[in-house]
Amino acid sequence: MSMQNKPVVALTLGDAAGIGPELIARLLSQPGITAQANIVLLGDPWLWQDGQAIARQTVATQAVSSLMEVGTRPDQSLPAFLAVDTIRPDQVQRSQAQAACGNAVLQVLDLCMDGAKRGEVDAICFAPLNKQAMKLGGLKHEDELHHFAEYLGVTGYFCEFNTLGDLWTARVSSHIPLKDAASMLSRERIVDATRLIYRSLQASGNPSPKVAVAAFNPHGGDGGVCGREEIDIIEPAVRELRASGFPVDGPFPADTIFLKARDGQYQAIVTMYHDQGQIAIKLMGFSKGVTVQGGLPVPITTPAHGTAYDIAGQGVADVNATHNAFRIACRMGAARLHS
Repeated sequence: MSMQNKPVVALTLGDAAGIGPELIARLLSQPGITAQANIVLLGDPWLWQDGQAIARQTVATQAVSSLMEVGTRPDQSLPAFLAVDTIRPDQVQRSQAQAACGNAVLQVLDLCMDGAKRGEVDAICFAPLNKQAMKLGGLKHEDELHHFAEYLGVTGYFCEFNTLGDLWTARVSSHIPLKDAASMLSRERIVDATRLIYRSLQASGNPSPKVAVAAFNPHGGDGGVCGREEIDIIEPAVRELRASGFPVDGPFPADTIFLKARDGQYQAIVTMYHDQGQIAIKLMGFSKGVTVQGGLPVPITTPAHGTAYDIAGQGVADVNATHNAFRIACRMGAARLHS
């Protein structure tokens, strides 16, 4: 871990064909950013210059030769920049998913995780990436979270969280065909997902979050008429959690639970599959949402939206979600640093 008072947060530029470089330029041009963390940006110099040009921002940085150098400096007033060589300008066709872009993303993320494993990085915040490009570029897993987990040697439960302000969601199954979602339900997975989101919220600064568990079937199964997953799997998981002292309620029909959460009754919802939570969160605040990679030994966050190929290079990308992802990374990185 860093010996400084502020966490070391590694930033990446994301997919070179998308809006990531522009977003990072906008983020680092905002006042007060370096007060939250000792920032190190990893990226190809030409791509960083391109991002600043698109955002019409000039960001002063300090060149460093390694992640270790960031951790041994006093708290810094400028972001550090660690230059890498992962992709050439002639390999990038803006607004398209390409193998070279996906491979470059993987290289930079792996460098960040190497730094975390050595104790030189306390949290990682990455700009949007594209899963198709990453798979073309060598990703062997269904998504980046599974790549992170394998690379970091995670053997316990992990899952992706999506957040909007004070509301966080977890899901029992994620990037799989919807027809397979029912087969992924189990009491153990629901219990693990709930415990993980509860503890992750505590690490992000909420000491006592209340958690709701969503049902799987329409109307919560209607007493078994519309499916038995609530009776056979979800309700026993909720009872086990409550018996263990977790402040958990449910299962609630998925089409109403977000109304209770919106009104502040719950700070977390455990959903049963991807779109059950994603549709609600993105409808309530698409430009503000954050994805947190839960269950990893280092906090990793990213804006919940994608690479926005349709507006890449136009200088109109909204930085709000990236700023929120950075703030969560700082909070969780500080908690890890001082634990």
